[in-house]
Amino acid sequence: MKTLLLNKDEVGAVLNLDEVLTAVENGYKAFNSGKVIQPDFMGVELPDSHACIDFKAGLDLDGGYITLKSSAGGYYKNPELGLPTGMNTVMLFEANTGALKCIMDGTWITGCRTAAAGAISVKYLAREDAKTLCIIGAGNQARRQLRAIIRVRDFTRVLVWNASSYELDKYVQEMSAETGLDIQKCATAEEAVRAADVVVTVTRGHRGAVVKNEWIKPGTHIVAIGSDMQGKQELDPDIFKEAKVVNDSVELCIKYGDTQHPVQQGLIRPEDIHAEIGEILLGEKAGRENPEEITLFDSVGMAIQDNVTVAMLYKAALAEGLGTDYEFFT
Repeated sequence: MKTLLLNKDEVGAVLNLDEVLTAVENGYKAFNSGKVIQPDFMGVELPDSHACIDFKAGLDLDGGYITLKSSAGGYYKNPELGLPTGMNTVMLFEANTGALKCIMDGTWITGCRTAAAGAISVKYLAREDAKTLCIIGAGNQARRQLRAIIRVRDFTRVLVWNASSYELDKYVQEMSAETGLDIQKCATAEEAVRAADVVVTVTRGHRGAVVKNEWIKPGTHIVAIGSDMQGKQELDPDIFKEAKVVNDSVELCIKYGDTQHPVQQGLIRPEDIHAEIGEILLGEKAGRENPEEITLFDSVGMAIQDNVTVAMLYKAALAEGLGTDYEFFT
């Protein structure tokens, strides 16, 4: 049995963001068609720190693969050791034999499939005439969200705010040059949110609510990305009372997403959540129904997103002759 090993550069060589968008959209449809087996996350947290490792596993019945991904994050002292603050690794198993077909670096996978989630929600839930995009955060995922979103919608202006003025200036300079868009930095999150048609939050989620309900204008679409574990928060819970709420997975978002806070406070009930995104893609539930309603997509990320992306990259790497074969069993 040969197992293909792919490093970060090799994964990046076969990764195409447009193909990831299509794969993730199909993955959402599979999830809400009953073709995915996906257990709850497992997480191991280091005491007295933000460092943790999450494990996500899932089976795509149609694709025939099982994936297990480890995501390490919050290791803020790692750069002193020459290591990134977060690392991801994915194992791809053949479902009908249990054979380990591939081990690959998951950095690009996690970043791009997360960006695809936000872009898909914008594609199906934002107003058709939305022209001003607001991004709260200026890290790697803020860059990826912008790259993905402009593939599905045209925006004439991008407003950005970040707690670090250095990171904010760097983001505006780099992404303006890369995209050619009119990207403007804002002095406060409020300034950016009040002017926006689409608001994307991609912070670390450790500061509490960074977007207030009173800043949101009618017709806004909100994409909440940064909250992916218990205790994290980016949005004022009162926003959920006013919005049409869509989750990637209701079960997971109630536990780990921004949706956990309004549910815990009794502001909304699980049955008040309008839909999972896959139900909208399948046409089982409506998306945006009028230009004045506020729509909110809360995403914690699901194993099926990893599964469909990894399977696609594995096949592409085989076709390109990339990677190193390793024999665990001889």
